[in-house]
Amino acid sequence: MTFTDRLAYEIPPLVRGLTFDGQKGLFVHAVTGKKVDLMLNPVSESMEETVVQWKRLLDAYTEERRVYPAVIGIGETDFTYGLGTNYDEAVRAEGVSALPVLPPSDSRSDVVRDKIVLVTGGAQGFGEGMVRSLVEQGSFVYIADMNEQGAKKLADELNYEACITVAKSLAVNVTDEASVEAMMNQVALETGSLDVFVSNAGVLRAGSVKAMSLGDFQFVTNVDYTGFFICTKFASRQLGLQNLSSKSYFTDIIAISSKSGLEGSNKNGAYAGAKFGTIGLTQSFALELIEDNIKVNAICPGNFLDGPLWSDPEKGLFVQYLQAKKVPGAKTIEDVRRFYESKVPMNRGCRTEDVMKALLYIVEQTYETGQAVPVTGGQVMLN
Repeated sequence: MTFTDRLAYEIPPLVRGLTFDGQKGLFVHAVTGKKVDLMLNPVSESMEETVVQWKRLLDAYTEERRVYPAVIGIGETDFTYGLGTNYDEAVRAEGVSALPVLPPSDSRSDVVRDKIVLVTGGAQGFGEGMVRSLVEQGSFVYIADMNEQGAKKLADELNYEACITVAKSLAVNVTDEASVEAMMNQVALETGSLDVFVSNAGVLRAGSVKAMSLGDFQFVTNVDYTGFFICTKFASRQLGLQNLSSKSYFTDIIAISSKSGLEGSNKNGAYAGAKFGTIGLTQSFALELIEDNIKVNAICPGNFLDGPLWSDPEKGLFVQYLQAKKVPGAKTIEDVRRFYESKVPMNRGCRTEDVMKALLYIVEQTYETGQAVPVTGGQVMLN
């Protein structure tokens, strides 16, 4: 990769890190638009020297005008930015706009306000619920999914409802390194990296260890376990660059594991094994990446009974478990559902809002990493 190529993907998160210090009201987005006359010619062949030069210019510019860069785009020997509190305001700005930086807030409802979040598997089901909730709470959200049409449809709907750009769709196959790297490169060009990466993409195929094919077993582990490794590999590189300048601002990688990552699951070994493994990766990555101010945690939801993973009439777990005779005496899908509801002390399945409370806690808590937070209605209790 040439130095110019490196600039395109490595400078945006660096510049964002140098200008984003955790204050509220910042929104970074790469666009081609009005240029502020801050030229670097020639660009230094040293990445470190380039960053130092850009930081000096940016610091002088923002101190003089008491405003912060909000839109960053990288060119051959210059960079472009406007100012604003969201993408559309920045695009409309005539080069500069003295929109005030919003004051910090201690409200739990503001934990993810103005943060940039990426959710894999975000086009449907549980992922879609998280995307909608994050947008409602003021985040800009990347909807990353193999289902390109579904992701775009959801982003278009959310943007239409908000009357500003609050979401963007990205195509990704989390089991493919090239695909994940391309996704993160696009993020670097669009927003100069992220604040929160939610590794939610997952699949499940139930079956007895005596009968499950190796192909089905590997399909589950490739997405649920290896996919988390691949996503963390490329996300952590950008987040580490972004966080170089900060001693106090933390970014987050959050794995959506499962109740089945905390206890075994009968005739569901591939899924439980992958989710147990995800927690092992979470703890290991947390120990390594904290030096980059990256927290790594997992959320372990109980059964999301109303989502397509369980309720899909053809491929849902209710159907699979009924066919696999996993629930003794069950003759109908309703029998299977009642069986699983009865196992929860709170007598219901997990919901999106339950998991969102855990996600907000993880982002807000700056003195915890490597944890697996159960959200199970009391079905699984840590000891």
